[in-house]
Amino acid sequence: MKQPLFKGRGVAIVTPFCDDNTIDFDAFGRVIDIQIKAGTKGIIVLGTTGEAATISDNEFNLIVDFAVKRVNGRIKVVVGVGKNCTAKSVFLSRQAAFFKADALLVVTPYYNKTTQNGLIEHFKAIAAATDLPIMLYNVPSRTGVSFEAQTYRELSKLPSINGVKEASGNQGLVLKTRHLCPDDFYFYCGNDEETVSMMSMGAVGCVSVLGNIAPEKLKQMCDFALVSDFKSALKIQIEMFDLIEGLFCEVNPIPVKAALAKMGLMSENLRLPLIKMSEKNREKLFNSIKKHGLI
Repeated sequence: MKQPLFKGRGVAIVTPFCDDNTIDFDAFGRVIDIQIKAGTKGIIVLGTTGEAATISDNEFNLIVDFAVKRVNGRIKVVVGVGKNCTAKSVFLSRQAAFFKADALLVVTPYYNKTTQNGLIEHFKAIAAATDLPIMLYNVPSRTGVSFEAQTYRELSKLPSINGVKEASGNQGLVLKTRHLCPDDFYFYCGNDEETVSMMSMGAVGCVSVLGNIAPEKLKQMCDFALVSDFKSALKIQIEMFDLIEGLFCEVNPIPVKAALAKMGLMSENLRLPLIKMSEKNREKLFNSIKKHGLI
């Protein structure tokens, strides 16, 4: 039986940039250390929050190598390798394995999209290229394509497919998939506002943006949910709703980088086409940060 990559809170961490647009590895190290200190079970690097779409192949290698060495086996390092070209995802999967990542996060192909059968073949090719466990990633609001439950069922038969970061917001899909798939196809909630509800449906944890700035609260919420104390978990999620709302009032990771900069942990620099947060939304987010005692 497959084992989950982790149980509880995983955090999709940012990629800090210097003013000259290079990787700020000092800040990146601070971001990683915060998660280790907070007891986060896994960090997800070079996902959506990590601005993977603007990262060169050389930067990919440097980032993964740095993250794995900084973590030094203390928590899981999951690396985003999803591209809309299967061959490129295969290449990056092998690179992540070379640098000794613990697992892969692989989003559905975007822009060119594909059929459900195409998804199966795409992920079969990636799974055949590496022995690392794979967390699928379903976020149709960004990719324009969603897994169907029958597709999850077919992919769950592959030994290296460990589960999915589900960010479709489609609870019916989650329930149907859990009905069709074995118990060792693990769900992770990919939307911070749905963490408790998805864990009540059997998700074993989350991949969170909120955890970048409030890892202790995320820990409390997930710990309650893991022991089926959903009343206490939901109380925390409701308490943090304004902060979650603020983190997604503009395209991720624009707000979370603004928040981390306000907290003095890194610069707010992003790579185009992403730009800094608007003043109106910035004020709203910073008020929530202050309210929750994060600055």
